[in-house]
Amino acid sequence: MKPLRYILLACLVLTSCISEEQYDNTPRGNLDALWTIIDQNYCFLDYKQQELGFNWAQVRIDYRQRLSDKMSNAQLFEVLADMLSTLRDGHVNLYAAHDVGRNWSWYEEYPRNFDPLLQDAYLGTDYKIASGLSYRILPDNIGYVVCPSFANVGGDGNISEVLYALRLCRGLILDIRGNGGGNLTEAQRLARRFTNERRLVGYVAHKTGPGHTDFSEPEAEYLEPSPYMRWQKAVVVLTNRQCYSAANNFVRDMKQCPLVTILGDQTGGGSGFPFSSELPIGWSVRFSSAPSYDADMQHIEFGIQPDTLVTLSDDDAQRGIDTLIEAARDLISRSR
Repeated sequence: MKPLRYILLACLVLTSCISEEQYDNTPRGNLDALWTIIDQNYCFLDYKQQELGFNWAQVRIDYRQRLSDKMSNAQLFEVLADMLSTLRDGHVNLYAAHDVGRNWSWYEEYPRNFDPLLQDAYLGTDYKIASGLSYRILPDNIGYVVCPSFANVGGDGNISEVLYALRLCRGLILDIRGNGGGNLTEAQRLARRFTNERRLVGYVAHKTGPGHTDFSEPEAEYLEPSPYMRWQKAVVVLTNRQCYSAANNFVRDMKQCPLVTILGDQTGGGSGFPFSSELPIGWSVRFSSAPSYDADMQHIEFGIQPDTLVTLSDDDAQRGIDTLIEAARDLISRSR
């Protein structure tokens, strides 16, 4: 999720607020450098402390106790990665030549509510492919579109071809389960096909200083209607906990569109635009630098609730039935 305008803003803003203090390339120097980068620049620190119940100052004290001047780089990496994991943020990573520190608790601790084999069964073998979108018409004349990533949705021409092919369908199921994000611009390009008017979808703020509450005034974000073909019938978006980053923002935007229902599980979250810095040892750290909110100025960092909560039934799965897809088909049939 890296639109150019946010990268440039982050560079301009964060350059002034990253600490000028120099740290030694020692275990303690690297830990203090990492702690300070997060303390001064991470955009959700106060929010995470409130929601998760930790104290960032105490975190430094606790993790310093795990350090030793004789520890290996691999041991130091483990300590620093564990310290970052207290933030429970999939956009926070530590990069070294031998490993990547990450926290995937946003989906690992929850039911998947998705079976790729079931999805393949619904798509069949004769489905069509338009760049990153796979689609077909189900037997009850409902369009089924799978969008596994926003890294390569395709251009406006691809999306128009899909909508044109499904134009006579009674409604549309858009399955983004397992979509871990990608390019926010591509997510917006798809969402624009489901509104006929400009809609307020959320807000974004930017760090302006090293203080935990040093932010710019929130800037409103709008979803503009596409100048190309737009969908005018019922839409059901299928979600699970693995919908993250750009997919999370896509669900935020779609919630403001008419005729759209979000069905499935809560999304995984990931609403901060990522930025990077470097430690004395040469390892790179990525962190969330600019928070985005929904249209009510509420955090979406921990995910977005569906309009209709549906979980994948084990009994259904054993019979080759995807509970979420069937619920979406029923909802579209009743909406008529």
